[in-house]
Amino acid sequence: MSTRSWLERAVAQNPWKPNPWFESVAVAQARARKRLPAPVYAALVAGSERGQTIDENERAFTELGFAPHVVGQHAERALTTTVMGQSLSLPVMISPTGVQAVHPDGELAVARAAAARGTVMGLSNFASKPVEEVTATGAPTFFQMYWTGDRDVMVQRMERAHAAGAVGLIATLDWSFSMGRDWGSPEIPEKIDARTMLRLAPKVATKPRWLYQFGRTGQIPDLTAPNLARSDGSAPTAAPGGETPPMPAYGSAPTFFGAYYEWMTTPPPTWEDVAWMRETWVQVSGTPFMLKGVCRIDDARRAVDAGVSAISVSNHGGNNLDGTPAAIRMVKPIADVVGDQVEVVMDGGIRRGSDVVKAVALGAKAVMIGRAYLWGLGANGQAGVENVLDVLRGGIDSALRGLGVASIHDLRPEHVLVPQAFHRSLGGDEVASVPDRAPSVSLTS
Repeated sequence: MSTRSWLERAVAQNPWKPNPWFESVAVAQARARKRLPAPVYAALVAGSERGQTIDENERAFTELGFAPHVVGQHAERALTTTVMGQSLSLPVMISPTGVQAVHPDGELAVARAAAARGTVMGLSNFASKPVEEVTATGAPTFFQMYWTGDRDVMVQRMERAHAAGAVGLIATLDWSFSMGRDWGSPEIPEKIDARTMLRLAPKVATKPRWLYQFGRTGQIPDLTAPNLARSDGSAPTAAPGGETPPMPAYGSAPTFFGAYYEWMTTPPPTWEDVAWMRETWVQVSGTPFMLKGVCRIDDARRAVDAGVSAISVSNHGGNNLDGTPAAIRMVKPIADVVGDQVEVVMDGGIRRGSDVVKAVALGAKAVMIGRAYLWGLGANGQAGVENVLDVLRGGIDSALRGLGVASIHDLRPEHVLVPQAFHRSLGGDEVASVPDRAPSVSLTS
């Protein structure tokens, strides 16, 4: 029996068999690293400059502790919550990340996993799958936009997302185009063609299972951004499988670097632009608006003034301005000031359910995850993403039980052991000092 036919039969019998269940996000990451070609894995790790912030995002959680009870725990714990009007079965949402072509199904696999586990899908406008296909999975979807292109183009993209069924908009405005990594950046080709495949063949050939996964679908990794394609003025076409609503007709999708160039050459937004973006989205859709990337109290106040529904305390996963404090250090100072006016979520460094509990106790209503689910996607597709969400759910439930808390809504700062000078009150009346010791660098966080 050939290797190909054996693998086909194994996959058909048990889709989990090639990569069985994993017990932690760290194991998912290890399996993704083993399964993916080195440049693909390195693109998921990403990071910026010396890697200080990417490491700090995860390391800061280790400074926080718990004081568990020995008796009196609740037999059942409630994990459900709502964010921007959407019901969540656990306080974890999928953060939008660009070009998830590490798996043939990409964002579709992630959206199906989100729907299966009762949470929200965040879809980047740099995604490799069209918004119409993602919303067709049934996952409630927050469409994410950068400030890229002129206002007419942005309105067109908002209208497309609303027509596809997006239930909220996330504006990510914290990007500073930081360049260079001390450990080197992976090669990301402009497009995948015969010449590119030949050049990359030695690196890809070492991962035959990953190569076969794409080969059996007849697809090659798509490095375009279909949600940034501009309308060509033609009549709408039928959505895949004949579902409604119909898909508008768009021109060719720009390549990742073509889209990146548009982004780089768009003048940075002002707070008036943020207010315009929020007002325009409400006019187009009538659904909530989140500003992602808030690190400072004064910015959080300005976001409230601009009328946002929610803010995400985030440093872009350490991919942005290196040296920014860990998101978990900034969440409580911000939530203390604006948490009674807007919903506050946190994004950055979540690797286990106890991290989620710490973030919620310090003022976040929920968290968003990025690399964690990408490791699951790389390790085992949709099942791997579901596995990651299950791992986080189990960890949340376990921490609540140990703390003697019946619901995530009962979590308070006093449930967490917080060392002195842990929090960073950036842009507030008082700014906590930053330790002189720089955090160690980890290229696997």
